[in-house]
Amino acid sequence: MSYTEATLQLLSPEGRLVESDASAEYLPLIQQLTDQQLREFHRVMVVTRAFDVEATNLQRQGQMGLWVPSMGQEAAQVGSGFAARPQDHVFPAYREHAIAHIRGVDYVDIVRMLRGLTHGGWDPREKNNFHIYTLVIGSQSLHATGYAMGIQLDGDTNTGDPERDRAVIVYFGDGATSQGDVSEALVFAASYQTPEVFFLQNNQWAISVPVSTQSRTPLYLRPSGFGIPGIQIDGNDVLISYAATRKAMDEARSGQGPRFIEALTYRIGAHTSSDDPTKYRTQEELEHWMALDPITRFASYLRGRGEGEEFFRDVDAEAADTASDVRRRTLELGIPPVENMFDNVYSEPHPLMQQQKQWLADYEASFDAEGAAE
Repeated sequence: MSYTEATLQLLSPEGRLVESDASAEYLPLIQQLTDQQLREFHRVMVVTRAFDVEATNLQRQGQMGLWVPSMGQEAAQVGSGFAARPQDHVFPAYREHAIAHIRGVDYVDIVRMLRGLTHGGWDPREKNNFHIYTLVIGSQSLHATGYAMGIQLDGDTNTGDPERDRAVIVYFGDGATSQGDVSEALVFAASYQTPEVFFLQNNQWAISVPVSTQSRTPLYLRPSGFGIPGIQIDGNDVLISYAATRKAMDEARSGQGPRFIEALTYRIGAHTSSDDPTKYRTQEELEHWMALDPITRFASYLRGRGEGEEFFRDVDAEAADTASDVRRRTLELGIPPVENMFDNVYSEPHPLMQQQKQWLADYEASFDAEGAAE
């Protein structure tokens, strides 16, 4: 599946600005972006891809049990990630590495989580309302909808003050749309008219099941059955990803109800490091989507605007430095204290946990005592 007549686009695959009646309402949002903001779009896409490649290598070398690559989906993530306002809440799935970076999450914190060193990875309150990764497929859509209902009940939306009004954006993949959780979230979102944007990254594959098998109709049409308007965008075009999300979030934030965006993109790598995509997809399909690479496309656009080569060299150097830094710090990660498995079960001290913690300490100490006696 590639682009359709319904696919909104602002950048052609060659990196030229597309002006059409369908996308005309989004152009003003792009025209408001500064040169520095556009440079930042490119920088985050390139640096995140370098991190992704390095993390894949680290997993193959035994430094993580699992890695979830995001290569190819950078434009969908960076555009939408920068479209959210600081007070908004972001509920990711598990491959939103670029958005995590935008919201202040250290790349190594993602590694620590997938290495099994933490129970969640980070505190959303400390990371600009970026919630923890959710590996239970689709469940984050219910978490996000419940949070959006809470925002509404607290009166923190539709006040007329864009600096105060809050909204929620939730990310999920095409496979998650087959989960009951997503449908249930759409029901509640429509019923309560939550300030929420459902952002579907359609990367064409739910592990080995193609989207054509998952849904006989385009996924952007599905929310209309719940009473939620949906659009389909070119997810490899960072400009339309930004503009469509900015518009949808502003509408949700101003009391117009939930919105749904299907971003057509492609998972260039494997579903996870446990997957072998050569078993179920063709080289021809992969090459077709690689020719639509979001980073190459946006770089062409920036060069057409007169951006000099020094900028691109600096970004590439930063990306290489970031990858090297991630490798160094990953190799320096130690083993978490055994106490963590007890201390993080309950929010407050718990007698049973304290008892078990003491039992384990005494058990380990008994081996030291035996050694000393010998």
